[in-house]
Amino acid sequence: MTHRQLSKPVLAQPFFNTEEQRTAFARERFFEKGARPSGLVSESVIQSWYRCIQAHRKPNEPTSFNTVTRSRIHSTLSRNRMFLDAAADELARLETMLAGTACRAMLTDATGVVVHVTRSTATHEQLLHLASRVGVNLAEENVGTSAPGIVVRTGQPCTVSSAEHFFDCMRIIQCVAGPIRDIHQQIVGVLNVSIESQSFGFDAASMVALHATSIENRLMQAQSREHIVVRLQTLPTLLGTPMEGLAGVNSDGMVTWVNGAAARLLGVLQVGPWTELSEVFGLESQELAALTRRADPTRHQLPNGLAVWLLAHMQSADGAKEVFSLGRHPEGEPATAEPEPATAAPDMTPASPISLRESDQQLVERALVKHGGNVSKAARALGVSRGLVYRHVNRLRPTREDVAATKPALPPESGRIGEPSPP
Repeated sequence: MTHRQLSKPVLAQPFFNTEEQRTAFARERFFEKGARPSGLVSESVIQSWYRCIQAHRKPNEPTSFNTVTRSRIHSTLSRNRMFLDAAADELARLETMLAGTACRAMLTDATGVVVHVTRSTATHEQLLHLASRVGVNLAEENVGTSAPGIVVRTGQPCTVSSAEHFFDCMRIIQCVAGPIRDIHQQIVGVLNVSIESQSFGFDAASMVALHATSIENRLMQAQSREHIVVRLQTLPTLLGTPMEGLAGVNSDGMVTWVNGAAARLLGVLQVGPWTELSEVFGLESQELAALTRRADPTRHQLPNGLAVWLLAHMQSADGAKEVFSLGRHPEGEPATAEPEPATAAPDMTPASPISLRESDQQLVERALVKHGGNVSKAARALGVSRGLVYRHVNRLRPTREDVAATKPALPPESGRIGEPSPP
């Protein structure tokens, strides 16, 4: 069967009593008559069938779910540690949600190798208990047409039901998968939910999309060390949900990454290392630095005219969230109130900052002046960790070159050891 034969159009029957009848008709047209079953199954499934045929695979072949080598499993898990940490909470929620069903949730890396599997109470499984093991490669080259395999190949969400799988033995599986990307918009993994010998009974595609987005958002924030992370949406109640937009701004005031929701709200296709904050947000560095000290969302009009609500916080070097919010402890507990000094401290406010880093530095300097250099009191007043204040203090310490420049010039040496210097 040649590619030219497969390219023949086919007129689909107008009505099918069941989905199984529709898929069976598509397989008959494609595998037996060499006709392209457009409209009967999704284009992503058709393209996957083409790739399997071109790889000289046959639908009646047996499928094995062998794990990759032990050393590759170890290296894969090590390489994806940040990804797995970002996904941990969402995978735990998924496992709780699916506990009363026969479904399994699987997380794969960017190549299709399974790196995490949720437990299942199903006792009738013939294939899923073999496929859902850490180290099994679910890429298209190994298991043919499947939802995780298509997502690894195309980067697009996908559903593959029963006979839409290329191999006959996989017809008892239904699977839904969605991609997970990093701050560089590269696919780092795939979230897949599968069930065997029955239908889902709920909207699995929406559930997978929701949890994949949550994992993606967590991963992007974890990757943004020493960045200001901006949250935005048209409704303040959507902030903190998987539907929020996220953007990362570095200390130079450049927007280095956005997630999908933020890209749609800001009206940008992508951002790069030289995308200025004012260009996409209509904010200056000082204004964004001020937002990090606010606990409540702020309404703001973007350059494209859209009104959104913003929240911002600083990600520290260790990935922890550091919010400059006076009177608030980093964990959300109210800070101990500090008594006001009897005499106001002299105004030590530096010149207007030109970057986010300088703005934060000035804020710490003012707090240290107010509290007489006491780092603990300054940290409590700012609502940040003492480590952050110490890092800013270290930036204030003069370097060796600075110290050398301030020392008086020494008289010239005589050139001989032990000989006194000239008067």
